[in-house]
Amino acid sequence: MPAMKYRSAALTAIAAMTCVALSATPAVAEKDIGGGTPGATPDVSGGEKDGTLLATAGGISFDRSKNGSGPKTGAIAPTGTYSPPPCWYAPTYTPAEFKKEREAVWAVDSTGHQWDLEQQERYVKGKPYKNFNMDKAGKGYWWTSFPNKTYPPGWDKCTKETFWVDEGDPPPPDAPEAIDPEILAKLAYAEIRVPGTEVSLAPEGGTKVNLPTWAWLDAAEFKPVSVTARVDVLDIQATTTATPVSLKIDPGTADAETYPANGVCDLVGDKIGTPYAKGKSKETPPCGVKYLRSSGDGSYPLKATVTWKISWTGTGVTEEKDLPDGEFGAEQDVVVEEIQSINR
Repeated sequence: MPAMKYRSAALTAIAAMTCVALSATPAVAEKDIGGGTPGATPDVSGGEKDGTLLATAGGISFDRSKNGSGPKTGAIAPTGTYSPPPCWYAPTYTPAEFKKEREAVWAVDSTGHQWDLEQQERYVKGKPYKNFNMDKAGKGYWWTSFPNKTYPPGWDKCTKETFWVDEGDPPPPDAPEAIDPEILAKLAYAEIRVPGTEVSLAPEGGTKVNLPTWAWLDAAEFKPVSVTARVDVLDIQATTTATPVSLKIDPGTADAETYPANGVCDLVGDKIGTPYAKGKSKETPPCGVKYLRSSGDGSYPLKATVTWKISWTGTGVTEEKDLPDGEFGAEQDVVVEEIQSINR
């Protein structure tokens, strides 16, 4: 069947499958370990979170137990040119499960007689598969395609019809988007969550015009985080790690100077910036800002953005590999006051 014809029929079939999804059980489930938001694989039925099995298509499990946590965590935005996997193929059904799912679709009678006949020829009558490969139960899986739920460009290019892969065999060469450790690493990237970037500012008592304000991040919160994605039935996995490397300060006004001059405070040891100590109000901070004008009746929107270095390792990977850096930032209001002079 030509690609466009198949795609049109497939979209109709998907609508029908939605009606029978609760009666169709995926071959393998997603295990959601730890907190975080749902993964990139589309849910086909419900389940509980925090360590219990989620019946989720694609057979990808995410271990988020080493991910960032807290009320202000967020996803990092990749820098430069980076595209997440738009779609992929993954093991989805055993023979019995695929038979149940497809027969339920045909029973709805909404995909068209011709499409149903072609599907029956392909999966039941030996052209090329016979009786859903029931005689191969326990010896492989039916693979299907999955779009990235963010629908980036190319999300609909995985148009290969459901196909069989024997256990231990590689996917066919005409399915280059078949799930592998690198795709898993990129899917894990999307699951990374990092703490909010509200910086500590001092000295206390408010920011003053022409006096340096020290800025730093809590070393206990800003530490490496990671997410592991795996496909158990294929015995492959990848762990993606985000490590904080620098903090960029944007004072929110041109009437300010940053320390250092470029506004980028690098990680030194396990710290970004140095906590203020009493008696240092007139010293130059290693990380901070000096406002040259008061904020009047308002405030300045200081933006603090942390850059995270992203790397991954996984099955068959001998050395750590890099992915594009990510950023996560937030604004906080800073009230800047004039220094009060004392008249004698």
